[in-house]
Amino acid sequence: MFGSWSYMAMLGFVVVASFWLEFAFRLRVLRDPKRLAKTILLSSPAFVIWDAYAIAHGHWTFGPGLTLGIIGPLGVPLEEYLFFLVIPIAAILTLEGVKNFLPTVRLWITKLKALKS
Repeated sequence: MFGSWSYMAMLGFVVVASFWLEFAFRLRVLRDPKRLAKTILLSSPAFVIWDAYAIAHGHWTFGPGLTLGIIGPLGVPLEEYLFFLVIPIAAILTLEGVKNFLPTVRLWITKLKALKS
C-alpha cells in the first residue's frame, strides 16, 4: 500500500499514536532531553549491533520495496535507526501516559463538576 514508504508509515503511526500523550496528560517527557538521551543511548546501540549482525549473517533482511533504500553505517537501513529513536521515546510516553491517566481523568471530572456548580 505504501510501497517504499511502508516502514516510514509505520514509524509515523507510532509517533501519532503515542506523542499526543505528551500534550494530553502534560507529561513533560519531551522536555527532558537528558532522560531521553539516556534511554536511547542505553538501549539503542545493543540493538543496532544485533541488527547489523543479523543482517550481515542473513538472519533477516529489510525488503527493498518497503524501505527507502538508504543504508546507514553497519549496513542497517535508515528506518531501523529511526525505529531505535522513535520506539524508546514512544515507550516512555506510553508508560508515563498510563501512570498519569487516572489522576488526569479525576482532575478533568473535578473541573467539570466545578463548572456545573
